[in-house]
Amino acid sequence: MARTFEDLVAEAETVSVDGWDFSWLDGRAREERPSWGYARTLAERLGRVGAALDIQTGGGEVLAGVAALPPLMVATESWPPNIARATALLHPRGVAVVADEDEPPLPFADEAFDLVVSRHPVTVWWEEIARVLRPGGGYLSQQVGPASVFELVEFFLGPQPPATRRARHPDDARAGAEAAGLEVVDLRPESLRTEFHDIGAVIYFLRKVIWMVPGFTVDGYRDRLRELHERIEREGPFRARTTRFLIEARKPGGVGP
Repeated sequence: MARTFEDLVAEAETVSVDGWDFSWLDGRAREERPSWGYARTLAERLGRVGAALDIQTGGGEVLAGVAALPPLMVATESWPPNIARATALLHPRGVAVVADEDEPPLPFADEAFDLVVSRHPVTVWWEEIARVLRPGGGYLSQQVGPASVFELVEFFLGPQPPATRRARHPDDARAGAEAAGLEVVDLRPESLRTEFHDIGAVIYFLRKVIWMVPGFTVDGYRDRLRELHERIEREGPFRARTTRFLIEARKPGGVGP
């Protein structure tokens, strides 16, 4: 028997959205993964260096999945619930978790790290990344691209202006890195399939990824949520396109990690 709208809403409205683990969506939503395999690439790059920094680590889940970490590994995070989760997860691995407001400057000395990494950063302060990298050091990041999951965003907010749809374009990331004096050595965008199988998955996603529909609450969007629930019941999963890009950059000088 299909679950009712009210049952699905009640469940998704109360489940914890702390951290950056999306396993609650298993069987309820599906997102195609980028071809480059960020976790695998991250592990390979971290295995080469002595000192690394993970910016905006979330709950530390991605970093915790790396089998062998550098002798000096530091992570930053701004959201207090995530700081607590990351601390509990990463401290036993010898990782220092630093509370940081995601505003420059980074709380580290010049040329402190061989490698800076970040998965899905909300903001990227390129000059600070360049400053804390040693000569020859590298930056590795998987980022959300332009108009990602905008089929869902525009269902709730209506058509978005061209400038909003273009935001987070990989060409802008390249320009920002180069303006900070970094050399971009790899830039790969991909467009991927995403499906939401029930309205609970939609609610959980919008509660967790808070910048997709700013100010989202179930009460504020109940009518649209009910409409989308009925559409999913009638037509099947709600489909959208997720955009991602991988960017690697290097600070000139040195020999690199």
